[in-house]
Amino acid sequence: MLRLTKVNKYYRVGTHSLHVLRDIDFEVEDGEFVAIMGSSGSGKSTLLNILGILDDYDSGEYRLGDTIIRDLSESRAAHFRNRLIGFVFQSFNLLPFKTALENVALPLYYQGVARRKRNQIAMGFLERVGLRDWADHTPSEMSGGQKQRVAIARALIGKPRLILADEPTGALDSETSAQIMELMSEINRSGITVLIVTHDPEVAARCQRTIRLKDGKVMSPEAAAAAAAAASHPGMRAAT
Repeated sequence: MLRLTKVNKYYRVGTHSLHVLRDIDFEVEDGEFVAIMGSSGSGKSTLLNILGILDDYDSGEYRLGDTIIRDLSESRAAHFRNRLIGFVFQSFNLLPFKTALENVALPLYYQGVARRKRNQIAMGFLERVGLRDWADHTPSEMSGGQKQRVAIARALIGKPRLILADEPTGALDSETSAQIMELMSEINRSGITVLIVTHDPEVAARCQRTIRLKDGKVMSPEAAAAAAAAASHPGMRAAT
């Protein structure tokens, strides 16, 4: 599905260069359900932007399917984003003046699908996430969990091969978070590859495996296991 090989990313800050990602190496197979974890500043968001073709990298190689993603024109990058990738964000990113149906249908508008057809398809995806009866409601009339379900339906409508979710439960209570993660698991079981950036060990535990970042690097399996054990048993940190 995707492979990163020795990927590096720098940001220029004045006259200085900040090395954000350092020789990132990992592979995700078709149909996997993977969590990406790390503390604030570890490079998670930068990595997600590169995976989503929202930002470029400075060296190494990012391969999505059979294509090397590097120095793409905006139109070509948009083509890959629209056809292969669905995005889910912590802040939902719904248009406040549009209904749930209109928000879900929006990607098909950009693909040139006729209004009647795109609304029909969007209604089917709202039904899939349990919100058919909320089709005519705007985001201000919905709970956080409902808004995230609308966002997930919008991510699915383009029939992506890959879902990238950035802290999808970060703005939700624990019960609603569990419901959203069950929905993400259901989506993964349908054959879609899912990558979730999260700081929540309970969310990561719902995934098949976890990639941990620290200071812009992928942690070794041994270091990642120790970090996971420390997170599960806080007293271990104090003792070491």
